Amino acid sequence: MSQTVAVETTALFKTYRGLERPAVENVDLSIQRGRVFGLLDPNGAGKTTLLSLICGLLQPSAGSTRVMGYSVAEQRNEVMRRIGLVPQELAIYPSLTARENLDYFGHMQGLYGTKLRTRIADCLALAGLEELRSRRAETFSGGLKRRLNLVIGLINEPEVLVLDEPTVGIDPQSRRFIHDTLHALSARGMTIIYTSHYMEEVESLCDEIAVIDHGRIIAQGSLEELLNQHQDGVVEIHIEQPLQESIRMRIAALPQVRSIETTGRSVTMHSDIPESTLRASLEILHQEKVGIASLSMGTMNLEQLFMKLTGTRLRD
Repeated sequence: MSQTVAVETTALFKTYRGLERPAVENVDLSIQRGRVFGLLDPNGAGKTTLLSLICGLLQPSAGSTRVMGYSVAEQRNEVMRRIGLVPQELAIYPSLTARENLDYFGHMQGLYGTKLRTRIADCLALAGLEELRSRRAETFSGGLKRRLNLVIGLINEPEVLVLDEPTVGIDPQSRRFIHDTLHALSARGMTIIYTSHYMEEVESLCDEIAVIDHGRIIAQGSLEELLNQHQDGVVEIHIEQPLQESIRMRIAALPQVRSIETTGRSVTMHSDIPESTLRASLEILHQEKVGIASLSMGTMNLEQLFMKLTGTRLRD
């Protein structure tokens, strides 16, 4: 394993009894130190299992994982000292105060005395919770709970931080606070593995992205590399009312349209001849007396790329 690699998986498999196919199948990953690595999948496609294997919470059926040069299977204690996990489900005790939560999880990580007190103070400051340290977590808003959940994962000063949907269901201000915190941690050299169903988060935070579907990595690279590899003509039309199925089928039948997705009042088409597709689609919409709110034509964004690769919307 290279000195510059933080996390490496080799031919990683995980099978569950009763399932027809592996949850994780032949996954090879190499995540460079100090990078923010985004991991995307449709729900149930293997992401959570892969994260659990990386963190040592599950044993692989085959293959291996190394974190900061240490084998997860053979040197688990060394790995646990160097990795922090922020799960999607809040890992806090509601009846404990913010300080007591950090104290408890610090003890669980083997921290005591002055070292633990220093880490608690640092984490409270990082989360902006100093003035709320003596309040029970159950009284916190959703955003404050997420901030506490984040710094619990940082209590042991990990070199690798794994975050599974850390901003789900919180207000924009708290989401921005967490983003700023992660940018600061990355600038200090921490390696971050980040999952989210918010595409704008992944686009702004991540240096590299991997898409996993049916347990396999189907695309990996920087955002620019992925979009260049899968360059596509995209036509997007926003209409004034939801599109009727009969009209959608007329547009889908156009010879230059390779695929079409409709979401509410948005119609997105992929075509090798986007200009021709736009003209023909507008003609159909005009014939059907469908009002046009706006339109655009150009290359795809990350969410459109994800849909092209997986055929699935993120929130299905």
